[in-house]
Amino acid sequence: MEQHSPSIRTQAVALMRQGIPNRTVAERLNIPRGTIGWWRSEDRKARGETYEQPTDCPRCTGRPFDETAYAYLLGLYLGDGHIISKPKQHHLSVFCNATQTGLIAAAEDAMRKVMPLPSVKQRYKTGCVEVKSYTKHWTCMFPQHGPGKKHERAIALEPWQQAIVDEHPWEFIRGLIHSDGCRITNWATRVVAGERKRYEYPRYFFTNLSGDIIRLFTDTLDHVGVEWKQANSRNISIARKASVALMDTHVGPKH
Repeated sequence: MEQHSPSIRTQAVALMRQGIPNRTVAERLNIPRGTIGWWRSEDRKARGETYEQPTDCPRCTGRPFDETAYAYLLGLYLGDGHIISKPKQHHLSVFCNATQTGLIAAAEDAMRKVMPLPSVKQRYKTGCVEVKSYTKHWTCMFPQHGPGKKHERAIALEPWQQAIVDEHPWEFIRGLIHSDGCRITNWATRVVAGERKRYEYPRYFFTNLSGDIIRLFTDTLDHVGVEWKQANSRNISIARKASVALMDTHVGPKH
């Protein structure tokens, strides 16, 4: 490591104690950022300070946040997202089909709008993209996090979450459909004037192993006036023409 005079180090520490970021101090004094970071760490130790990662978590700081983006992200999380929470690793992950670039961008955008400070990255795997945001504070925003799989434990919204879903129901529905749902085209044949004709009609499906998450989905559909049927314990079908039109207006197919 290059040696620097004590006066330069003293000047750097004085700037950092004023709250100036490491990058700015490094550029101002023409010193590597790694050196500045080490000096900051040593200064904290000397003063007996414990470093706390800065956060813009709305639940911890009380700051306003983008509730529309949160309703969508909540749907993504409940559908096909999870949180890794370990002593040295904390992140929210949402898995997306690699071909659905619009969904990938929407997931990343929602994470950044809810908490802009944490880093967000994309990890490419075979056939899918994992959108990840790194901060332990995602567990504050998603108290449904816990040990085991979501369908093996009770899932219920906190009152503040339910208030957001009630205010932005379509974003919540869109997040659930974009994670664990789809829009497909069914077909049937009918004999008309002696000639068999083929008819096509669109419908939406939502599939989840959790009865609690299914109920959150259907309760919200009821709230916005969408008719649905339960095909089986894990599948919800939306096929009525007026309801499909509503879904097309507010949700649409994944892309």
